Amino acid sequence: MHPSRHRLILLAATTAATVVAGTLGAVVASAAAVGCRVDYQITNQWQGGFGANVTVTNLGDPVNGWAVTWSYAAGQQVTQAWNAAVTQSGAQVTARNVDHNTAIATNGSASFGFNGSWTGSNPVPGSFALNGATCTGAPPTDEPTTPPPTTPPPTTPPPTTPPPTTPPPTTPPPSAGVVQMEKLDRGLVSVRSGSGNLVSWRLLGTETTGVEFNLYRGATKVNATPITGATNYLDSGAAAGSAYTVRAVVGGVEQAASAPALQFGAGYLDVPLQVPAGGTTPSGESYSYSANDASVGDLNGDGSYEIVLKWDPSNAKDNSQSGYTGNVYVDAYTLTGTRLWRIDLGRNIRAGAHYTQFQVYDYDGDGRAEVAMKTADGTRSGTGQLIGSSSADYRNSSGYVLSGPEYLTMFNGQTGAIASTVSYDPPRGTVSSWGDSYGNRVDRFLAGTAYLDGQRPSLIMARGYYTRAVIAAWDFRNGALTKRWTFDSNSSGNGAAAGQGNHQLSVADVDADGRQEIVYGAATIDDNGRLLHSTGNGHGDAMHVGDLDPGRAGLEVFKVDEDASKPSSYFADARTGQVLWSTPASGDNGRGVSADIWAGSPGAESWSSAVAGLANTRGQNVGRKPSSANFLAWWDGDPVRELLDGTKIDKYGTGGETRLLDGSGVASNNGTKSTPALSGDILGDWREEVIWRTTDSRALRIYSTPTPTSTRIYTLMHDPQYRVAIAWQNTAYNQPPHPGFFIGNGMNTPPTPDIHLR
Repeated sequence: MHPSRHRLILLAATTAATVVAGTLGAVVASAAAVGCRVDYQITNQWQGGFGANVTVTNLGDPVNGWAVTWSYAAGQQVTQAWNAAVTQSGAQVTARNVDHNTAIATNGSASFGFNGSWTGSNPVPGSFALNGATCTGAPPTDEPTTPPPTTPPPTTPPPTTPPPTTPPPTTPPPSAGVVQMEKLDRGLVSVRSGSGNLVSWRLLGTETTGVEFNLYRGATKVNATPITGATNYLDSGAAAGSAYTVRAVVGGVEQAASAPALQFGAGYLDVPLQVPAGGTTPSGESYSYSANDASVGDLNGDGSYEIVLKWDPSNAKDNSQSGYTGNVYVDAYTLTGTRLWRIDLGRNIRAGAHYTQFQVYDYDGDGRAEVAMKTADGTRSGTGQLIGSSSADYRNSSGYVLSGPEYLTMFNGQTGAIASTVSYDPPRGTVSSWGDSYGNRVDRFLAGTAYLDGQRPSLIMARGYYTRAVIAAWDFRNGALTKRWTFDSNSSGNGAAAGQGNHQLSVADVDADGRQEIVYGAATIDDNGRLLHSTGNGHGDAMHVGDLDPGRAGLEVFKVDEDASKPSSYFADARTGQVLWSTPASGDNGRGVSADIWAGSPGAESWSSAVAGLANTRGQNVGRKPSSANFLAWWDGDPVRELLDGTKIDKYGTGGETRLLDGSGVASNNGTKSTPALSGDILGDWREEVIWRTTDSRALRIYSTPTPTSTRIYTLMHDPQYRVAIAWQNTAYNQPPHPGFFIGNGMNTPPTPDIHLR
């Protein structure tokens, strides 16, 4: 069950100045007119403790610097806060702005949150004040902000003809949900399936279960009655290459047609690429380029995804390996193969799986995705802008870059131009302080995207996991990157996070408070940048976070470890870190997977390289271990997930696997990790596409399932946990995405996402 919630909205304002009691002394309202509204929400509550969010809306003149005050009536005490500096003296509480939310414009708002303690009862405060003026919910009344018009408004004569009859809106009304998500189109695809075409499309996360659909082949409607179930249709006997559109039906009224379907005539779509020219290192080594990891985002705001692709040189290095590498390039392509831009990261960014983690997401909410990554002197944007010095060369004789400035850059996703560049946090500091002196551990980077405030996405950039671990959270608003918080395992109280990071991270709302946390391997960082918990089981190479056991409340974590003194794998409660079951230590357990791949046991099955058998949600061996321990994909018609490994997809069975797809003329990435460029629900219905590079890297080949399904689920890209998982999938040792709800045998109807579309 989700925690109980209590909410009170106190409305209005006055202009009187008052004195605020407390250790900070007097806070006096400015001479400007003050009016305010406060929304105080208890987001979760447990025995002796609670969490709360507070949003103050300024209804008066602009405020530059603010303090919100209130009193508790039952002895509650604030214990920790975020996005505000909170002090308490007796019953009186004062919350002051921090650097990034100093100003509140007229009708603007600022939000902060905190945890607190209570005994006996936890009533909501009865009143609040902003800068000393009591909030009562209306704008100031002593002077109107806008003078009245000097002439009366013109009167509009009645229409001379009756108004036309207007049908219901042709699109479903916008959701009033909290979380900002992408406004996607139908993502219509037609995949050749036997002698017909499987046509599938997105059900959006803002649409009710009552939305129906009509499918058209050319001008001919192919369904006799509106499609009410799963958002796919097998058009048997249809010619290959038939043109399709789909129309939603809302309240019996047919909507506008979708964009035409993408054609997967041979089961796939090729996106042509422009391979960068190779080069020669200072030591005389020649290198060439291969397409590597990819991500997707709506870069131009048209409702369809574009692909952002990283190019790796053939001499890319693991951090443990010395030697020069070629430059890293990042490109953007439309699905028709038009290259939008190319970013050259320059000689001062080393190539390899642990160096460049790029994020693609709409961070500022303008409907167009940005692209963020670490940069350095010599980086050139997609429009040719130079960062730092073009002549600077910080590579040492071993090819490492251990000196010189480091930057974080947010690029415009549509043009590749620089939107904002700041100093990279966390900085390298002293190389040896990260665990060695030659440059292996200092340059282990991770990245992600998280809804830390439960509403808008923040960028996560991190450094280190074998020893010290530092994580910085950034907001991109109004064209600028601003830091939200930094977590450092060296700081007081954070030591339990040292040495706990994986070669990847995950992001999920583990405590069900509406805000996402950073699952940093064996440690979890709360949305406010504080350590939530740590299992202490140390570093590992693979981790899965999701509703792996639908029979118990909340989310779970399955993780493998490489510490010979720790469990080789374990299954834990994601909220508390409590280990529910584990397997004995066995050295470096390199790979592990958890998902519902077999309908013979409820919930997810878990398995790993170093452990025999297949474990159920209680850790009991229920049968044969799958032949791969790599990626996952929902591919066939049932909600049980399939095995994705190398360039193939298999269906698990107790006696062996059944091959569902053999990729043709394609290659996987990242050596023995054998991962795709990207896999996720990027087109069509809720099933997942897989993208591999062709063997010559002249195209990305996108495969989509040819198999019908009767299961109706909204696009997984409108589930916040799944969507940010697609963003972090390219990070270091790539891992498959999981939604915030259970998909599998016997699943419940998925919860309606609390989202709005931008």
